[in-house]
Amino acid sequence: MKKIIILTSLLSITFIAKGQTTLSLDSCRALAIENNKELLISTEKVNAAHYQNKAAFTNYLPEISATAGYMRNQKEFSLLSDGQKSSLSNLGTTVGSSIQQAGAAIGQISPELAQQFGPILSILEGKLTPAFNSVGESLVDALRTDTRNIYAGAITLTQPLYMGGKIRAYNKITQYAEELARQQHNSGLQEVILSTDQVYWQVVSLVNKKKLAEGYLKLLQQLDSDIEKMIAEGVATKADGLSVRVKLNEAEMTLLKVEDGLSLSRMLLCQLCGIDLSAPIVLEDETIENIPLLSVDAQFDMEMAYANRPEIRSLELAREIYKQKVNVTRAEYLPSLAFVGNYIVSNPSVFNSFENKFRGMWNVGVMLQVPVWHWGQGTYKVKAAKSEARIAQYQLEEAKEKIELQVNQASFKVKEAAKKLVMAENNQDKADENLRYATLGFQEGVIATNNVLEAQTAWLKAQSEKIDAQIDVKLTEIYLQKSLGTLR
Repeated sequence: MKKIIILTSLLSITFIAKGQTTLSLDSCRALAIENNKELLISTEKVNAAHYQNKAAFTNYLPEISATAGYMRNQKEFSLLSDGQKSSLSNLGTTVGSSIQQAGAAIGQISPELAQQFGPILSILEGKLTPAFNSVGESLVDALRTDTRNIYAGAITLTQPLYMGGKIRAYNKITQYAEELARQQHNSGLQEVILSTDQVYWQVVSLVNKKKLAEGYLKLLQQLDSDIEKMIAEGVATKADGLSVRVKLNEAEMTLLKVEDGLSLSRMLLCQLCGIDLSAPIVLEDETIENIPLLSVDAQFDMEMAYANRPEIRSLELAREIYKQKVNVTRAEYLPSLAFVGNYIVSNPSVFNSFENKFRGMWNVGVMLQVPVWHWGQGTYKVKAAKSEARIAQYQLEEAKEKIELQVNQASFKVKEAAKKLVMAENNQDKADENLRYATLGFQEGVIATNNVLEAQTAWLKAQSEKIDAQIDVKLTEIYLQKSLGTLR
């Protein structure tokens, strides 16, 4: 169907480019579909819904995220107090002081031993003091954290295991939303076709009424010429001439109105088709004489009509979406379980004391979240969602009832239009015969001018009613196809 529309549109554009401005109904439909901005918008909505559906499906898959950070601290973290740092830094001095105290104690006990061990203790004091001070300084430096500049990073993998059915519900909602966007596009497509057909047949109607008005004007002009001659010969009165001129002026005004209406209708059709408003277009059906009647079956398969109507399908999809919203609402108050894996790096690292190096580790686990108490909030929200789902169901049932009524009304109007067309054709035959007898009688001088004017007025009315009946037949057929969902 799309290929046919595109081909017809291209052919129509080619004809217009070559100066051939004759358009068929199908070409007008194709051009209107191609240039309608609402349809272009609905097409983009279909694309957006399609990508949202794809995005919803990714919730089934694991997510990987990377995080990095840097922090500058005013002070570094310290594992030792200032007193402990001082004690370790002066460890040798403390040891030397202890040796001196030991030597003094030995001197008090035995001066002889003090003389023997005094030089040894002095040597030990001189060598151990700086050595132990150095060891203490090394310990203080080794326990320094240097955490003024901190770098950290992590790569996290999260795999949902159970989310209370929320992911599945969201995925179904986006699938229904994509189909809903397509049905709304189809509904807009039918509206564009309907609007185009209405304007198309309106132009056809006005073209034929213009021809009718021109023919009626010629009749009156001929009659006016005959009356002037009869007045000159004294067989007609000036009142007869004035009566004809009044009708002549009315016919000229009618023709002017029809021409204005036709110009505006052509401009509207050009606007719908995306053609320049001043383009001189001609329609294929402007010269139509007889319109074939549609054979209407009194019995309709309403289930098929429901299946074809995009409005019904849209409401069915809306109902399914609201059902899934109930599941989404319920899932918010059910436990959720996810698998989590991380790889974490930091500088300074603490895996080998405090080092100014990037070192990391991995970890895996599961995360469980269980809602405990929300004062019945979940129950209330689920009930509210169920009410919305029931509203969608009621709207669907109401729409089906209205569509059934619409189909029956459209069928009745098709039959009524067919009957009116038959009656209009019979009236036209009678009006033609009446006008012929009146004209002959007027020429023979046995029929008055007023009778001729009445016959011409009746003929004009019969011709106009036939044109209206023919157009009404086509429009009622279109409305019936629209109500059945078969307008393509």
